[in-house]
Amino acid sequence: MNQYVSRVVRDIPPSGIRKFFDLVTQTEGVISLGVGEPDFVTPWHIREACLYSLEKGYTMYTSNLGLPELREEIAAYESRKIGVNYSPEDEILVTVGVSEAVDLALRTLVEPGDEVLVPEPSYVSYSPGTTLAYGKPVSLMTYDADEYRLRPDILEAALTPRSKVLILPYPTNPTGGIMKHDDLKALVDIIIKHDLIVLSDEIYSELTYEGEHVSIASFPGMKDRTVVFNGFSKSFAMTGWRIGYACGHPEIISAMNKIHQYTIMCAPIMAQKAAIEALRHGEGEMKKMIENYNYRRKLMLAGFKEIGLSCFEPRGAFYCFPSIAGSGMNSEDFCEQLLKEEQVAVVPGNAFGNCGEGYIRCCYAASVGNIEEAVDRIGQFLCRHRKG
Repeated sequence: MNQYVSRVVRDIPPSGIRKFFDLVTQTEGVISLGVGEPDFVTPWHIREACLYSLEKGYTMYTSNLGLPELREEIAAYESRKIGVNYSPEDEILVTVGVSEAVDLALRTLVEPGDEVLVPEPSYVSYSPGTTLAYGKPVSLMTYDADEYRLRPDILEAALTPRSKVLILPYPTNPTGGIMKHDDLKALVDIIIKHDLIVLSDEIYSELTYEGEHVSIASFPGMKDRTVVFNGFSKSFAMTGWRIGYACGHPEIISAMNKIHQYTIMCAPIMAQKAAIEALRHGEGEMKKMIENYNYRRKLMLAGFKEIGLSCFEPRGAFYCFPSIAGSGMNSEDFCEQLLKEEQVAVVPGNAFGNCGEGYIRCCYAASVGNIEEAVDRIGQFLCRHRKG
């Protein structure tokens, strides 16, 4: 039946993250540092808000854009957090996770042959999402030596008359790199000069450990040409709730909503009710979780240093991206052998773009005990396989 599958879909490789997730489910006793999922349960008061909504009979459709009261809370939150004011009526769309928001934006903005600029290593869905929108993904290499910031010269060198969209996924998955105020400022003139639209994926923005997160939408002239994505999965430990949102110019949000109407209809009302509670009363619990991630970040870094694994210090998200150059193996072989020999699951760096080869992604949203045991096992593995 393969002949009936669209060539575009057929040629897209499966997610490298999900491949190792599936391997984990087939192997007993595995410590997983693979999937980017908090090991915290969603705080009780958020779960209780969902239960209460069910008791009250909130089981119906909502507006396609999302509940008005949720959009009002999102507008207030973004105003506090990044200093940008969005109208709840026509500049905010509630989506089924940030992944849907990214897909909607790409399908809204990209026409066949348009180029979408993607800093790499980066999350696995941006380039395939561009291809599914019949655009052309263009990789922008970022490097350990630059702390994985996107350099303006690399952006400018990649531009062509077909360049239309720039994705800025900071703090970034898988590296934990961030873009500070001056880093973003250096890109703004290039973006405006070349009339680019920016998709700013800020799902990890709350998990910033050095200074405050800065959104490119906050710079003069950038609000209308930026679509900001955020959600509840990482900062509020609500991965399975599948609730996110997009903020942007009314015409872009309206066009995204048109696709959303025909494909999804609306995000589940129970998850929207829970999200309202998270924004109104959840920041205290969120900060406690972030403090815990920061402790685990330092623990994993110290462990890698002790076993001789070179690793850039992540400033955001909840991932380390160490080099495995000393092993003499490529990323996929390293991960497969590590899983087989030591029952530790990590993700090969090339799942996040070709420039991720020679690295692995390790998620420190796991428990302290699992992090310590996993690092010990990785150390044992390296002792057997270290080159030379």
